[in-house]
Amino acid sequence: MNDEPRCDRVLLVALAVTAGAPVALAPLPAAAATIGAALLLSRWVSRRLVVLALVLVAVAAGRAAWSLEEAAELHETAIGQLTPPPRCAVRAVVSRSPIVLRDQGRNRSPGDPLEARHQARVDVELLGGDCDGRRLDGGFRARLYGAPESLARGDVLLLVIDLAPVHLFDNPGLPDPRIRLALTGVAASGGVVDLQRLERGSSMSSWVDRARASVRRRIEATFAPDLAPFARALVLGESDLGRSERDAFRLSGLAHLLAVSGTHLVIAVVAFGRGLRALLARFRSLAARLDVGRISAGLCVPLVWLYADFAGGGGSAYRAAAMLTFAMVTRAAGRRPGGLRCFALSLIAGSMVEPLAICDLSFLLSVAATAGLVVGHRPIQGWAKGRHRVLRGFGTAMFSTVAAMSACAPVLLMIGSELPLLGVAANVLAAPVGELLALPLCLVHAVLWWSPAAEQGAALLAGGALAAVRAVAHAASEPAAAILELPPPTHWQLAVAAVGAVALWTVPRRIISSIAAVVTLAVLELVAIHHGAPHGQLRITVLDVGQGDALLVDLPDGKLMLVDGGGLVGSPVDIGERVVLRALSWRRRQQIDVAVLTHPHPDHYSGLQSTLRKLAVPEVWDTGFSAAQQPDGPVARWLAGLTARGVTVRSTATLCGGARRYGGAEVRVLSPCPTFDPAHGANDNSVVLLLRFGSRAALLVGDAEHAQEQALLAHHRATLGVDFLKVGHHGSRTSTGRAFVTAVSPTVAAISCGVRNRSGHPHRPTLATLAAAGAQVLRTDRGGAVVWETDGESQQWTQ
Repeated sequence: MNDEPRCDRVLLVALAVTAGAPVALAPLPAAAATIGAALLLSRWVSRRLVVLALVLVAVAAGRAAWSLEEAAELHETAIGQLTPPPRCAVRAVVSRSPIVLRDQGRNRSPGDPLEARHQARVDVELLGGDCDGRRLDGGFRARLYGAPESLARGDVLLLVIDLAPVHLFDNPGLPDPRIRLALTGVAASGGVVDLQRLERGSSMSSWVDRARASVRRRIEATFAPDLAPFARALVLGESDLGRSERDAFRLSGLAHLLAVSGTHLVIAVVAFGRGLRALLARFRSLAARLDVGRISAGLCVPLVWLYADFAGGGGSAYRAAAMLTFAMVTRAAGRRPGGLRCFALSLIAGSMVEPLAICDLSFLLSVAATAGLVVGHRPIQGWAKGRHRVLRGFGTAMFSTVAAMSACAPVLLMIGSELPLLGVAANVLAAPVGELLALPLCLVHAVLWWSPAAEQGAALLAGGALAAVRAVAHAASEPAAAILELPPPTHWQLAVAAVGAVALWTVPRRIISSIAAVVTLAVLELVAIHHGAPHGQLRITVLDVGQGDALLVDLPDGKLMLVDGGGLVGSPVDIGERVVLRALSWRRRQQIDVAVLTHPHPDHYSGLQSTLRKLAVPEVWDTGFSAAQQPDGPVARWLAGLTARGVTVRSTATLCGGARRYGGAEVRVLSPCPTFDPAHGANDNSVVLLLRFGSRAALLVGDAEHAQEQALLAHHRATLGVDFLKVGHHGSRTSTGRAFVTAVSPTVAAISCGVRNRSGHPHRPTLATLAAAGAQVLRTDRGGAVVWETDGESQQWTQ
């Protein structure tokens, strides 16, 4: 057994500093995995090195935790200065390359002006200004939509913008939202109303951005309109594809071909380096005295970073740039670079610059794919020995793809529930076309502006290659059987997988190690299934969906009720896909037993619609208000469509007057009974649910306002006392009257609202009323999702 690759000290240091972020995010499972890996590695390395590695993990974890805390403080600063969301006149400096988004309707963020005249998204550092008469000190970055495409980093701007804090969507099982905040520094977003450039940036970054703008214009002038977005993605790192195109590349496993990945960087820079070496070799006197390979390697170092920046500066590009830099510097020094050592050094560099670097999705995918290729290199080479040339080439490509995709699978499941089964075949077919034809042709096209004929020819050839890749993506993603749906791995499963990987790397009996890892993962999956559908408990989760409502109710018999599904009015963000479906996937829920639409407002039903498109539901509860008031409206048509699918849609007329029992819990509809009141609006006709389990109870009131509260007091005063109250209408002053709160007398009151709402929810009178009643108020806009649970006797809540 060759121990040296397993015991590379630099690699061990790299793994240690990289492990800090997981320890900060999931301390117990990540720490357990770290200790387990250290015990396994202690067979191959000295105790001093193991202790050093553990110390480095602790230091890296401290840095990562500090970064997360700073991100949270940054968000609080933005909330303090931008609540409620104002219109601001500010000075700012462009801090990130503009990203052009042609489809304004799809990419506009919540609160962006409809009259946006430009199509670029840009991040700026706010220097201060005035927001509706309030002073804005800045100290954080903002992401702005509707900016001119000609902006460049370093430009100083005078802006009039509609601005609001970003919403974090902090929910159990979903990635920690502070990560993105820490990586980008963006704590607010909004739309540009007016803009004046005071100074033009003059740094190298500014010139790079102007070059990007020039290349973008030439791509759009010479490529076919339907293929230009693909070329922009390949060259500039701008993801501006339509929904169907994005889904096709994601579900076929070909998304990496349109991302500026490390592979692209290697192809571009290595090709340039070889060309430069061939050019220098033509100077015989120089080649006779010096190693032109070393010279070309040294000259390529600045090009590596220039290209990574030009291509959008993603995490994968910068990691590959670091890896290539170490390789080129080693070559320039006259030594042979080792791929494993350069890979390790790139991890160390990334983690030193940014303690949460491994949490950047593109960086993590790049690391995973590279690790898969490194680990699989020797077995693949061993298999290839003695094979026929054609079989060797095809098999090497196939097994390399399997190695990279296998390593990336856990990462992909963390952000989605679908794995492409045809990904290997699709990559074997499309990767050579994308990486060896489309990419070089697109890069050559970028420098042919001086020759219109040559430029157009390159665009036609590159467009043909891109069209072929697109055809493979659609063909591989269309069969439903080609997609494997799996839940995201839990933190403990990831920990076991990490220890299992180290065991396979170090333990001689690999079969036993593999079986032990698989069995442990299966047991942990059973634990996750049980936790996602507990028995003997009533659990209510008020999801953090921004300005809207979405509640998961786990009933004592294991069934699930979904009360509303959230929705952001005027936003392209689909709350059903962004939050609800992901939360259900994390809970291993494949069906909703009862869905309740409390009332037909989009901040309650739009996420419910997208959720029920993906998951089965036998029964939906509704007031009947939509069908009566707007029979041709969107909600009435949607409910009719559910009925046509065989879903039972029950109105409150059939639900009032009795309780439904679920494993010892009672669910009772209190209002509107016996049916909705046409004299009132949708809010005051919300479905009001009373849930009782043992000696504990919860009241969910939708958007009920004072009129419906008075009706509840008139008919159900004696039964309103509960432990948990989902506060009506996001904490508006039009709800939660004093008499109602006195009758309910909740221990815990949860308010579902968003930091971007312009109504000022929750209103101060509502908060004062709840405080006077002694309720503990939990707001989703300040602490994320609220979880209340009871076994029928005790109760507990977390946020």
